[in-house]
Amino acid sequence: MAGEEASDSKVSLRTFLEHLSGAGKAIGVLTSGGDAQGMNAAVRAVVRMGIYVGAKVYFIYEGYQGMVDGGSNIVEADWESVSSILQVGGTIIGSARCKAFRTREGRLKAACNLVQRGITNLCVIGGDGSLTGANIFRKEWSGLLEELAQHGEIDKEQVQKHAYLNVVGMVGSIDNDFCGTDMTIGTDSALHRIIEVVDAIMTTAQSHQRTFVLEVMGRHCGYLALVSALACGADWVFLPESPPEEGWQENMCIKLSERAAQASHRRIQQAHALCVPGEPATTFQNRARKKRLNIIIVAEGAIDTQNKPITSEQIKELVVTQLGYDTRVTILGHVQRGGTPSAFDRILASRMGVEAVVALLQATPETPACVVSLSGNQAVRLPLVECVQMTQDVQKAMDERRFKDAVRLRGRSFETNLNTYKRLAIKFPDDQIVKSNCNVAVINVGAPAAGMNAAVRSAVRVGIADGHKMLAIYDGFEGFAKGQVKEIGWGDVGGWTGQGGSILGTKRTLPGKFLEDIAQQMRTHSINALLIIGGFEAFESSLLLAKAREQHREFCVPVCVLPTTISNSVPGTELSLGCDTSLNAVMETCDRIKQSASGTKRRVFIIETMGGYCGYLANMGALAAGADAAYIFEEPFDIRDLQSNVEHLTEKMKTTIQRGLVLRNESCSENYTTDFIYQLYSEEGKGVFDCRKNVLGHMQQGGAPSPFDRNFGTKISARAMQWISMKLKESPGKVGGNRYQCRSSVKAGDTRTPFSVDRGKRFVTDDSICVLGISKRNLFFQPVTELKKETDFEHRIPKEQWWLKLRPLMKILAKYEASYEVSDSGQLEHVHHRGHEEPAAI
Repeated sequence: MAGEEASDSKVSLRTFLEHLSGAGKAIGVLTSGGDAQGMNAAVRAVVRMGIYVGAKVYFIYEGYQGMVDGGSNIVEADWESVSSILQVGGTIIGSARCKAFRTREGRLKAACNLVQRGITNLCVIGGDGSLTGANIFRKEWSGLLEELAQHGEIDKEQVQKHAYLNVVGMVGSIDNDFCGTDMTIGTDSALHRIIEVVDAIMTTAQSHQRTFVLEVMGRHCGYLALVSALACGADWVFLPESPPEEGWQENMCIKLSERAAQASHRRIQQAHALCVPGEPATTFQNRARKKRLNIIIVAEGAIDTQNKPITSEQIKELVVTQLGYDTRVTILGHVQRGGTPSAFDRILASRMGVEAVVALLQATPETPACVVSLSGNQAVRLPLVECVQMTQDVQKAMDERRFKDAVRLRGRSFETNLNTYKRLAIKFPDDQIVKSNCNVAVINVGAPAAGMNAAVRSAVRVGIADGHKMLAIYDGFEGFAKGQVKEIGWGDVGGWTGQGGSILGTKRTLPGKFLEDIAQQMRTHSINALLIIGGFEAFESSLLLAKAREQHREFCVPVCVLPTTISNSVPGTELSLGCDTSLNAVMETCDRIKQSASGTKRRVFIIETMGGYCGYLANMGALAAGADAAYIFEEPFDIRDLQSNVEHLTEKMKTTIQRGLVLRNESCSENYTTDFIYQLYSEEGKGVFDCRKNVLGHMQQGGAPSPFDRNFGTKISARAMQWISMKLKESPGKVGGNRYQCRSSVKAGDTRTPFSVDRGKRFVTDDSICVLGISKRNLFFQPVTELKKETDFEHRIPKEQWWLKLRPLMKILAKYEASYEVSDSGQLEHVHHRGHEEPAAI
């Protein structure tokens, strides 16, 4: 993993300013190339962090063109210049292509314009072309200044004072096509736009029995196409990095027709059940056979193995000609760049912007140009030149038709996405699947959370592909005890990825009082492994099952817990499935609430979020929505803090700022309730602002899952099933070696991998009951018994929570004095050993 773990030590604001003072320094910020949602959040962070440390910050309007033209295109920014832009898509300072900057003459003009304002620190937000141009500019800087001095445009003193230029880049691109960072600014928001369209199209496709071909952006990178296909369960996807094999036309048509046949069979069964008396069953059967829904996703840069373009129109004509399906093409175009940025992009851009300013302040004449990147949950700095070279290597591999190399160079996670998609989209014939003769059950436990259904779908399909018989348990452990267990097939989970809530049904009930009945059901259904998808209750349930092994040998099977809760409160993982969707719901509501105050008098909103004692939603929601304060259980506060916050808001309201936003975690304090805080703010703010309150409630649990949660649920569940299959192949007693040992052996004469029988096999070690969690960028299986010491059971939260390190960031951007944690990313990380990778969650 690139990037060392950030230092846990914090420095006081005074110490920070002494070592990294921006006094006397000037920073120019520009956006270049194609726009991307989240660019404004990055600009806001650069401006406010720059001012916070005492530097002057300048907007450079219209990208490099504005730098070349100078004049009113380079304007000093103040704190209020970036108010209310966090939720705005695009870039408020403009972006433009600039031919002049590609010439030395143009760069000479740009250098002159910067020197005249004392700007020797440049923050560039753009793609690889924009960052490459900035690096060339930096290398030529001293020579450009010497030439300007020779022409008399600047004096020798200015040459000496502004002798070197510092450059730090942030990658803003919806394509996620830059190597060295997990995610580029704008990618997650673009996926939101795509999935919104796909969800809408699916309803009309089902209504009219149509096939839809969707073309998404990605001239050189298939990331958007691949992840959106994975997130919506598309039937076929075309990528520039992985062209379809020869004969793909026939293979695709066979796949689509087989899927239609499977759907027809399911609907005929439903038709029989719904047959109206007196009407022939064939009427329903014919109607059922006509029902078709196929989604094909095409990257705009899709090619075949000969590097010839594959267009959406070509695909439409093929489907119409060969299958006779009613087919429509939808080209999403620039809608993918539009709209408000997602919570992920706002937080990412804010973190990157602050880190960019720190990098500029720490830079020396010897420091090479760097890119502020995301590595897991870390902000790291990577050498710009190396990242650009790696990005170009991917394109070179595609040009030379080395497509396997292109996929590998995109990074391990891109390759995993591709393999996961292939595994879930195509069902192998039963006679090609090696049967394990094992039964694996899936259960949902706890409160519903977005992504649960995506996780179940992935588990069922991967389990079937591994040869297992998959069983669905309905209504949690209560349903398990009552025998609500049913086999679930490949086609039964079709279309589940985009469904919110829990289709299987879920309850908070723990298995404690049902252990005897559950053990009986384990025997009845010969269950050899259990996948538990849920929140803190799922974690507690696994501990109870581990303890119950002493009395009930039926629980001596592999058990895996997938943390799934909006609260992000399960130990053993930095991120729980479902919390991204909920965070977006909080952010979107805050946006609407702030917008409701437009044109009114000064107003402060007090908003209560869910999360139990875990302040993740309140803290991260505050960062994404640009809130002034967030009260959470993990950071105790008293009346003095509340009074200080009121005074702070009062001072802000005396300027042009009209609105204030305060978030409160529902269980942050027993006495300082939402009503108390509302009344306090109302009383203390009299004459300056009035106050409103809003309790978000269960709306945070509903809605369709975000692209992040769909993909995360799909990938993490597939990984869990791989672990279960691996465990089932293990032999505690070394009976039969590395083979499945479940309920029966294979048929005589079968030449495939054999499976031996061990009905007495028992998994009793701690590592056979685990939580699958993400840490930094990797997935880990941690025994639940080991996680007990890391858990605050009274408050149902982990004792250590990574996101608390972002508390100072929220306060700084809201204009509070706060300590800032200086990461040890000051030393550039080298990226020659890895390609473009994203977090395992993405």
